[in-house]
Amino acid sequence: MKILVCISHVPDTTSKINFVEGDTLFDKNGVQFVINPNDEFGLTRAVWFQQKQQAEVTVITVGDASCEPTLRKCLAIGANRAFRVDLQPSDGFEVAQQLSAHCKEENYDLIIAGRESIDYNGAMVPGMLSALLGYNFVTNCMALEIAGGTAKASREIDGGIETVSCELPLVIGAQKGLVEEKDLIIPNMRGIMQARQKSLSVLTPVESDAKSSISKYEKPAPKGEVKLVEPDQIDQLIDLLHYEAKVI
Repeated sequence: MKILVCISHVPDTTSKINFVEGDTLFDKNGVQFVINPNDEFGLTRAVWFQQKQQAEVTVITVGDASCEPTLRKCLAIGANRAFRVDLQPSDGFEVAQQLSAHCKEENYDLIIAGRESIDYNGAMVPGMLSALLGYNFVTNCMALEIAGGTAKASREIDGGIETVSCELPLVIGAQKGLVEEKDLIIPNMRGIMQARQKSLSVLTPVESDAKSSISKYEKPAPKGEVKLVEPDQIDQLIDLLHYEAKVI
């Protein structure tokens, strides 16, 4: 079984975010980048398939050379090979186009992408990729088993969990539950050394057509001043909640 895991190179949530050039560009200075958490859940599940079913695991990202340390970490976790499409994409559709071009050449049985990335939270790429390829698609996937050419997946829906089955090839949008945080693989020294010997290929981007662009970034408004009310001033608290906060 051939598995492709799509990787997003995203800022760590503890990083301080700033914008430059009139808030039109993200300032990467001093920002620590990591594997997108939903992608990491998917990568760990793929490595389990590798260990139990001798699957071949490939990782891919669309981005510039700054993404390569993240791909090397994926190789250290257990991926067999890595690809980087040398393009700074403008939107999710452009990413999906680049990924689909590669997938059509490789004919993967299972494609795992995070249901969304934690930077833009677009939740678009897995669905668009499945549509471009004509593959089955399950998003919000929190459990996956494969036997022969059939997949059984569970996904989170409003009010519960839905279990479906379908034939491969399949694209899934992975999330927590596919594996738990405690099961994420931390690269050891052996894995890090082996990653240096594994293939990381740079692909020339195909012609693509972005459908949107970013005109400006804006930070959330800062939190207002906190007003403290003495425990015995219930009437004052009620007035504040009613006239200022307007919640009662």
